[in-house]
Amino acid sequence: MSHGTERRTWHGVDRTRLTWYPRIDYGKCTGCGLCLLTCGNDVFRWSDRGLPIVANPGNCVLGCTTCAKLCLRMP
Repeated sequence: MSHGTERRTWHGVDRTRLTWYPRIDYGKCTGCGLCLLTCGNDVFRWSDRGLPIVANPGNCVLGCTTCAKLCLRMP
């Protein structure tokens, strides 16, 4: 899943018990890569299809919405 950077806990809570990570709507995604460029936590990777994927969901900072705010396809 990750390359050794996945955070195991968040404030002492097992991070795998907390479901907070981005979900990509491929019906809207243009593959611009802003999510990849703005995330400093190694959450995204490029797929073989040239679209981003959520490769390391456990790295996403709880409460962070940076990628969603910058996405060109979000309302």
